[in-house]
Amino acid sequence: MLSPQLFHKILGVAFSLLLYCAEGSDLLVDSEMEGVICQIEYRISRLERVLYFLKMITASGGKIFATSEKKADFHTTLTKCKEAGGSIATPRNPDENDAILYFVKTFNTYAYLGIKECLIPSTFQFLGSTQLSYTNWHLNEPSGKGEEECVEMYTDGTWNDKSCNKNRLIVCQF
Repeated sequence: MLSPQLFHKILGVAFSLLLYCAEGSDLLVDSEMEGVICQIEYRISRLERVLYFLKMITASGGKIFATSEKKADFHTTLTKCKEAGGSIATPRNPDENDAILYFVKTFNTYAYLGIKECLIPSTFQFLGSTQLSYTNWHLNEPSGKGEEECVEMYTDGTWNDKSCNKNRLIVCQF
């Protein structure tokens, strides 16, 4: 099975090559180069279809969301996503929330989101310390009052504040 790191590297190389060619560089794009580019595009397309088929990726709003089907606590999830060249999944609108929900439903388990409680109890923000512009809290949530600093997604797509030491599905965004 293709690792997220390898997939990310392949996409990066292909994207760089396409940008280099598109910038009007002195590189002569002859029929041989066009053939190489066409092969790369075809292989990337095939890899994406395989990953969609295996229920390992989904996309929304220009982001690709991916899972390894493994579970980890919040801090390990952050590390794993960073190692793969991405970040923890962070829904910023209903479509992105649905993209993450796809994995939560598929694997029938909860997933951490890139949202944490700030210094003010029951006030949450994106990991970059920006205010939440979109929320989907479950009824009567958040309820931890400073005791539950992380946010998980339930199998209905709503959010719950939770302690950060539980094992949840790793979902990253790229």
